[in-house]
Amino acid sequence: MDKLIISGGGPIDGEIRISGSKNSALPILAATLLSETPMCIGNMPHLNDITTMLALLRSMGLSVTLNEKMSVEIDANTIREYTAPYDLVKTMRASILVLGPMLARYGEANVSFPGGCAIGSRPVDIHLRGLEAMGAEIDVDEGYIRARCKGGLKGAHFFMDTVTVGGTENLLMAAVLAEGKTVLENAAREPEIVDLANCLQAMGAQIEGVGTATLTIHGVKSLKGCRYDVMPDRIETGTYLTAAAATRGRVKLKDTREDILESVLLKLEEAGAFINTGKDWIELDMKGNRPKAVSLKTAPYPAFPTDMQAQFTAMNAVSEGMGTVIETIFENRLIQIHELNRMGANIKLEGNTAIITGVERLKAAPVMATDLRASASLVIAALVADGDTVVDRIYHIDRGYECIEEKMQLLGANIRRVPG
Repeated sequence: MDKLIISGGGPIDGEIRISGSKNSALPILAATLLSETPMCIGNMPHLNDITTMLALLRSMGLSVTLNEKMSVEIDANTIREYTAPYDLVKTMRASILVLGPMLARYGEANVSFPGGCAIGSRPVDIHLRGLEAMGAEIDVDEGYIRARCKGGLKGAHFFMDTVTVGGTENLLMAAVLAEGKTVLENAAREPEIVDLANCLQAMGAQIEGVGTATLTIHGVKSLKGCRYDVMPDRIETGTYLTAAAATRGRVKLKDTREDILESVLLKLEEAGAFINTGKDWIELDMKGNRPKAVSLKTAPYPAFPTDMQAQFTAMNAVSEGMGTVIETIFENRLIQIHELNRMGANIKLEGNTAIITGVERLKAAPVMATDLRASASLVIAALVADGDTVVDRIYHIDRGYECIEEKMQLLGANIRRVPG
């Protein structure tokens, strides 16, 4: 198992390009199941989760052609299998997203219960109840969700009692081919859902209320393929900005957008960062200053994202003053705190709240990644630690960050990957 060895040092400084969004690419790949003609998806990130999703589509018989520029052409007309098998699904939660489109287009789907990061309960019951409201018959048998729909899905009015990104995406994709009108209330509003809706509209779907908590979908008979480029990854963007802030450095990030992470930029400015933005770039400069501690509370978009909480916890660990971080989305998402404390951080955990008193520097220690975003926080901590930090189990990082050591090296970090 690969490890990262990071020698803490001075500030990071430089320019890098931001990859396409993993959390946007995965549902858009699932949406190719809806198209009657080939789809071409561009700006795909080169990540393990993307490789897994493509393998899943191939395992069902879809024709998948990937070129060297990370554009993929997918033809769903060659499908021969309506099962998403356990050996692929177990490694990635997003594989549940094939359930809605497969059921809508083909009338049946068998999907194993998904796996992914161990950050707490993320039940799929809302996905299933929404599909049942559209007329699906669903059985759970031997770890598989077996869904059938004779005569096609029907439009429905469905209220999601919890804001769920995956549930919104699955039900949106199911509804675009359902007969009649579907209204999804209390829908998630993340930019990745807007990106998926824009892609579906480019395929011919009729969706109203995109970007709001109420989505109204008028079902159409069929969808056609199109060329669509995935949006930039806002969490990768936020991670590199936070790394620069923590190290008192400067970065310019290209091929990204400020409008998709406004809550993060506001908190970075509160920490003392100077931020400039353009149409497709963001620049952050700490001017050599130590960041100031910030307090935050995670909540569904447009509030502060849970996927950026761990990185800010690491920045707060070396900030001036005291900050509190309250995690409201996932119950185990403050798990990285024990590793940060092993590096000399002063963090007290009280339920779902971390109370962080900043120290000047951290100290290198062997640490272990426990989930995707916790891994990123350990990389940031290692950049501001004296000595060589070894980050183990970095397969978590590879699920969400394209070439993290190469990009960090471009920013001047002393980081290398070694075989485990």
